[in-house]
Amino acid sequence: MDIGSIFLILGLFLLVAAFISRPLLDARQAGPQALPNQDDHALSALLAERDRVVNTLQELDFDHALGKIPEEEYPAQRAALLQRGADILRQLDVLQPQALAVPAIIAAEDGPQLAAASCSQASPRPAAQNENGRVVVTEDDDLEVVIANRRRERKEKASGFCPKCGGPVMQSDRFCPKCGARL
Repeated sequence: MDIGSIFLILGLFLLVAAFISRPLLDARQAGPQALPNQDDHALSALLAERDRVVNTLQELDFDHALGKIPEEEYPAQRAALLQRGADILRQLDVLQPQALAVPAIIAAEDGPQLAAASCSQASPRPAAQNENGRVVVTEDDDLEVVIANRRRERKEKASGFCPKCGGPVMQSDRFCPKCGARL
């Protein structure tokens, strides 16, 4: 091996080492401000928990519409989820009061319950509905409106259960999505 190939290998090794160590050096130069702080973690966890509660609430409403939830258990489960959601929204207001507002417009059937449970900073505005029956809001965070609209869409689509297997079916289904039976 001659001296030229040794220098070439050494040069390539130095370039690869510099490329690999670059993220480590950038993190040290940026300091602690580049790393997320405790408030960012708490905010992220609360936003994720809010999304989980919303999804659970939507699933509960859908299951109730299909008749899977007994009538006597549904109000208690729904009230517990609404309370948990209100608690999360209060915690979010503490962390970011200007960025995350409590929804002011709530579906007509849920209005009194959630409005009383949610933060008192929201000022209710009159609800306006478009030609499709969807609630229109000018608020930044219209979480309850999204829930009400999705619930309305699911209620319009759900038609019952498959007579063969008992799986839920939609109005547009010609065959059961679970067992394939003709409806």
